[in-house]
Amino acid sequence: MRLLTRSFAALLLTLSLPLAAAPMHSQFLPPDDLTLRDAEPEQQQLLQVTDYSVVVGAQRQSNQQPIPVTSPLMIRLKGKSLNKGATITQVLLNFDGESKSLKKPVYDDKRKTLTLYYPLAQYRVVIDLLRNDTVYVQFLGYANGHIWADLHTGAVRSR
Repeated sequence: MRLLTRSFAALLLTLSLPLAAAPMHSQFLPPDDLTLRDAEPEQQQLLQVTDYSVVVGAQRQSNQQPIPVTSPLMIRLKGKSLNKGATITQVLLNFDGESKSLKKPVYDDKRKTLTLYYPLAQYRVVIDLLRNDTVYVQFLGYANGHIWADLHTGAVRSR
């Protein structure tokens, strides 16, 4: 009985200790060869995607010559925050087929929105993930200015 009481007390103590500030889904991060993530993240947002919508826009600014016509392609993700202190409610995925470099991920705390930019070639991969798996989005911001953001599935057993 005494051993059971001690075990229970040890378990309670362990559960009451603060959790390490390491990212909840750190197993999905690539190797940190440049030690850009050597400190704990200052900001972490983790979202489990529950639904999505695809937006294919068309806009034309008629006051410019020649008249530029653009057709933005975007996926809007909604879901539930998974980590303590997370405020994220949606993610906007913008796909760009024209730029030579992509914009950095941006988290807008006021709008509770993470905006990510991907090359147009990744659109089909993202849609396949959303249709076939549980998808998570994570955003990590570090004091040194490093930002990491990704979409990933949970661990999936191969068939």
